[in-house]
Amino acid sequence: MKADLNEILRYLGAEQASEELRLKVAAVSDRLTEAIQPRFTYKVCPLLLENGQLSIPMAEITLKSRTAKRMLAQCDQVILLACTLGAAFETMLRAEQARDMGNAAILNACGSALVEAGCDAAEQELKARFPGRFLTDRFSPGYGDLPLSLQPAICSTLDVQRRLGIYLTDSCLMIPSKSVTALIGLSDTPQMARIRGCAYCSMQKTCTLHKGGKHCGI
Repeated sequence: MKADLNEILRYLGAEQASEELRLKVAAVSDRLTEAIQPRFTYKVCPLLLENGQLSIPMAEITLKSRTAKRMLAQCDQVILLACTLGAAFETMLRAEQARDMGNAAILNACGSALVEAGCDAAEQELKARFPGRFLTDRFSPGYGDLPLSLQPAICSTLDVQRRLGIYLTDSCLMIPSKSVTALIGLSDTPQMARIRGCAYCSMQKTCTLHKGGKHCGI
């Protein structure tokens, strides 16, 4: 599994990179993927709609988010997904920071793109597992109006500490840092709704890319 080079360059804010930089980034990315591959786990859960309120009883989650209601409106199941590069990436990044901060910045961007590639691989596995069913976009706590406070319930349901070595801080951030949780709806009808873009992101006001007139590509 490899990260998309253009995605890495977007994370770096270097979409118009020179050929020299592209080759350098590709070399760092290759070194990363030779050493570390994403690991993921997921669980398919029934989705209930009662009195206009969505809930995931298996995870003891009530979804008050407008984003969730929009994305899951035609779904009867929801997939809870977690993906991580693990603690090995943190060790690799710290070693690079001690040697070369420029390469460390590239490696950090490669890690972000690689964990997203892991989520993409999970989606492909799910599509193969459920032929004839349709997946929504994946969306994560902290994106749109889906609160980070859902992280403990998602992580507990997926048993991520035991399965993937992911821990939560008191502020619901994940350690290792290159870790992602997400929700994906399952439906019998094609899902065309999209929530991608800066307008839905909870980091819109603080994102350095957005302030510079750029975007992360999500």
